[in-house]
Amino acid sequence: MTVFSSLFKQEGGSEGGKLTAKQRRFAYTSLTPILFYMGLFTLFPIVFAMVMSFFSYTPIREGSWFLGLGGANPFVGIDNYIELFTGTSKPAEVFRLAVKNTFLFTALVLPLNLLITLPLAVILETVNERFKTLFRAIYFLPTISSSVALVIIWAYMYAPGWGLLSIIFKSIGLVPPKSWLQDPNTIYFGVPLAMICVVVAHVWQDFGYNLVIFVAALQGIPKTLREAARVDGANVWQEFWLVVVPLLRRTVLLTSVLTVISSLQVFVIFQLLTRGGPKNQTQTMLLSIYENAFRFANNLGLASAMSMVLFIIILTLTVIQFRILRTEWEY
Repeated sequence: MTVFSSLFKQEGGSEGGKLTAKQRRFAYTSLTPILFYMGLFTLFPIVFAMVMSFFSYTPIREGSWFLGLGGANPFVGIDNYIELFTGTSKPAEVFRLAVKNTFLFTALVLPLNLLITLPLAVILETVNERFKTLFRAIYFLPTISSSVALVIIWAYMYAPGWGLLSIIFKSIGLVPPKSWLQDPNTIYFGVPLAMICVVVAHVWQDFGYNLVIFVAALQGIPKTLREAARVDGANVWQEFWLVVVPLLRRTVLLTSVLTVISSLQVFVIFQLLTRGGPKNQTQTMLLSIYENAFRFANNLGLASAMSMVLFIIILTLTVIQFRILRTEWEY
C-alpha cells in the first residue's frame, strides 16, 4: 500500500498518506481481476505442470484424485526426469537430441541477431530525419506480422527446384541443394543445412524487435560523449567500439536475454517448415513437448517434465546473462 499511499498523497489524498476506505476499495477492485486472471491462466498452469511431471499422466486414463491424478495415472516421483536424462526410450533419446538442437539454434541466433541489429541501428541514426520512421517501420514489420504467413513466404523461398533461392543460385551459375529443408547429408561447419535455413528465417523475422530497442537506446546516449570522442581524435570505428558499445551494455543485456528466451521457445517456424526433420536435425525442445503431450504419445506427465527442464534452462541462462553483463554505473 506504500505506492498507493504516496500517489494519493501527491494528489491531495488523506492526511498522513493513509488510504481512505473508498481508495482501498478502488485498489482492490482494480487489482483483483488482474490477480485472478494471472493466477488462473499463468500461475495455476505452471504449478499444475510441475505437479503433473511427477505422475505418469495421460488424459485418456481416468484418475482417482484431483484433476485426474492418481489411480490409473499413478505417482512416479522423479522417474520422468530420470527417463529424460538416462532412459533408452525413443521420446527420451529424441528429447536429448532436441536439447542439443535448441542450444545450437540459440547459439546461432543470438550473435547473428546482435551483429545485425546493433550496427544497423547505428546506421539508421545517420539517416535523414524524414526517412528514419519509414526505415524503422520497414524493419519492424516482419516482427508484428503473422508467423504462419512468414513461414509460407520462406517455404516458397526454400522450395527445391522452383523456389526463389534455387532460381537465384541457378542465375549466378551455382548449383542449389537438392532440398534446402529435407537434405540430411548437407552440413556446413557441423550445422545441418535445414537448421541454417530456419536460423536465417527466424532472424529475418525477429531482428526488428531488437533493432527498435537499440535505436531507442542510441537516442538516450548524450551527444556530448560522442562529440568529446571526436574532439579527442576518435574515428568512426573507435567511437562505435569504445564509446557507443560500452554505453549500450545494459541494452545488450536486455536484448540478449529476450533473444535467448524467444529462441529457446520457437515453435511455429520449426513445426511448419521442417517438423523436426530431416532425421530430427531440427527437432527442438518445444516440438518434443508438443509431440509427447498432444501428437504421438499423449503422455502429459513426460511432456510436463520436459517443460520443467526447459523452464530451468531458461531461468539458469537468464541468471548467467545478468551476472556476466550487469553493470554498476549509469550515464
